[in-house]
Amino acid sequence: MHRLLKKAGAERVSETAAEELRRTLEEVALKIGREACILAGHAGRKTVRAEDIRLATKRVVTG
Repeated sequence: MHRLLKKAGAERVSETAAEELRRTLEEVALKIGREACILAGHAGRKTVRAEDIRLATKRVVTG
């Protein structure tokens, strides 16, 4: 998390900021994963593919 925030331009990163980013990213990732599973199911597949993740990300992030 520290590395990601530094890549984003932060000079210094607190432990609480890194932990909060981790929690937030995990929540978003779970939503994307759930949506991707639904999309794969609708396509009659058990396997989640990269295209499911891409579409799920668009649906979850852009709402």
